Amino acid sequence: QLKQQRDKLRQYQKRVAQQLERERALARQLLRDGRKERAKLLLRKKRYQEQLLDRTENQISSLEAMVQSIEFTQIEMKVMEGLQLGNECVNKMHQVMSIEEVERILDETQEAVEYQRQIDELLAGSFTQEDEDAILEELSAITQEHIELPEVPAEPLPEKIPGISMPDPFKLLEFTGGETPSPSHVGRPSGLPGHGRALGTWLCGSGRACPASG
Repeated sequence: QLKQQRDKLRQYQKRVAQQLERERALARQLLRDGRKERAKLLLRKKRYQEQLLDRTENQISSLEAMVQSIEFTQIEMKVMEGLQLGNECVNKMHQVMSIEEVERILDETQEAVEYQRQIDELLAGSFTQEDEDAILEELSAITQEHIELPEVPAEPLPEKIPGISMPDPFKLLEFTGGETPSPSHVGRPSGLPGHGRALGTWLCGSGRACPASG
């Protein structure tokens, strides 16, 4: 409303300024015609209008200052509302994010059931349908991850695989004449000097000789 009043005063100011120029021209015409008193009256009227014009200008300046002040106050109010809303959000998060309280959901006691009811009431009306769909989608994704992941064995894995004997590094040194074979030689009998076939037979496992590879 203040802005509308300011704009109306601006329009009035323009009309008065145009009228004053017109009245000044009429006053000159009256003086040329010898009608001094009529010209004087017209100039008095013009003066009055000029005073009104000055008052209008002052009022416009005052209104503009008020508008700016109100807009700044509204900005301050919005900032304060934002801070207050942020504090409320923090308080609500404290209500639902305490790890001790959240762990109560895992319990089956009456106290835990009451806590779940309080959380339901706290979150009631907080979500849109889109939020609810996103929650269900995330729940479905977590469920799918649980299905696809292999179960962790309850018992430790055996140190030895049945039917396969693991090489003894000391015996390996005996076959290689005291030299430590490089990783590229293991499993490749032809790459070992001198004792390649014997080492290949030993690595076959279970004491059985491997078929000759040619």
